[in-house]
Amino acid sequence: MSAGSHLLTASISDPVHAERARIVGCAYDHADDIADDVMAKLRTELPGYGTADPGFLADVHDQLARLSRTGLGALLERKRVTPADVTYARQAAARRARSGLPLVDYIAAFRLGQRAIWKSLLAHAGDTEAGREAVLSLAGPLARYTDLISTQATDAYLEFQQYVAAESGRDSQALMDTLLDGTLPAGGPHLSVATAHGIGADRTTPLVVVTAVVLDGSARADSADGLGETRQVVSAAAARVGVNGLRTLSVVRGGEIVAIPALGRDGSAEQLCERLRAMREELAAEGIALAVGVSTAVTEVAQIPRAYRQAQAALALLPEDGGVLALPQLTPFRYLLLRADDTTRQLVDPRIGAALADDRARGGSLAETIRAFAAADMNLREAADTLRIHLNTAKYRLGRIQELTGRNVRSVNDLVELLVAIELQTGQSARPGTAVINEA
Repeated sequence: MSAGSHLLTASISDPVHAERARIVGCAYDHADDIADDVMAKLRTELPGYGTADPGFLADVHDQLARLSRTGLGALLERKRVTPADVTYARQAAARRARSGLPLVDYIAAFRLGQRAIWKSLLAHAGDTEAGREAVLSLAGPLARYTDLISTQATDAYLEFQQYVAAESGRDSQALMDTLLDGTLPAGGPHLSVATAHGIGADRTTPLVVVTAVVLDGSARADSADGLGETRQVVSAAAARVGVNGLRTLSVVRGGEIVAIPALGRDGSAEQLCERLRAMREELAAEGIALAVGVSTAVTEVAQIPRAYRQAQAALALLPEDGGVLALPQLTPFRYLLLRADDTTRQLVDPRIGAALADDRARGGSLAETIRAFAAADMNLREAADTLRIHLNTAKYRLGRIQELTGRNVRSVNDLVELLVAIELQTGQSARPGTAVINEA
């Protein structure tokens, strides 16, 4: 237990600790019953739930049981619940907002959930003094847990509502279509929306185009409605990713999410890419797997169609498990290697391929030395320092490379050939025909 945990206090006696564990364990085992109790009250006391369809109600029941287990499980393990533990509640909140459930009913549901958990704890406490003391000690942690999940869910509900209202009210779909045709609206509300997102206000402001797709196996992506909802969640998240203090223009467009972040004077593509990676990790925690492609920066609206094609091309180079491929962070050399085909691989000298395969099986020290030597502009001492090895060890490795491959690393042509072979083999080891670019 952490020193700052609020789930257990040192003043509680051992018998009461034991009773707490027993009571909470019993309630945990009856999480589905707790959900049943809440559902019965929801349908009779809250109009928004009373007229809902069976699929919606089944989803609510699942979330109630899951939230009960999360809170009770934390009590059992004597740990603090964090927002990261209940990220699934944010996605459920977006579904409630999308369904049109009134916010007042949604918030009231959390109060009913707290009462149902408390009722279950009381039922299992019994009539002993230790049991009564134990259950009373759970009141504070339960209230704090309810506050946490209701705050997280309400924030997500409102955020999703605001996103939908903004995107539909401002007709962002039409604006995006216009921009992807390379045209800035001449006036009217579309121009105002573009300007509000930092697009077109300053002709020198750099922009990038981001495309993302939701991968198979993502949460609730097993049906058309679920997939559409998940894409909207991703688009809402992308709208928050920016480096200029403004919202990013982001829409669901067919099977993909398209965003056009304006970098602004103080922003950079590097910052944006890091935030996109953070976004992808946050959504992954909610069960949403993404592949994201990022174009090079452009400064004119007329160049946006080209940037869009670049982002789609980057997306196509990602492996099956997705990732973020950001062209602003790639060198031309690396990009060309990512697009290499089987013919390119067949052009690699078999001696080089065999030597690198053997080296890889032994830990990859020779390939590591070649990369460090190239990065150090063929300065072997600097490469040895980078690798933290003795200069003589570095010299020995270069000799082995020449012996095994017939290539002299001090020759530019030979060094480039070795680097190409290393990168191609690295990419092929992940999945045949696919480059390793999650880190790019």
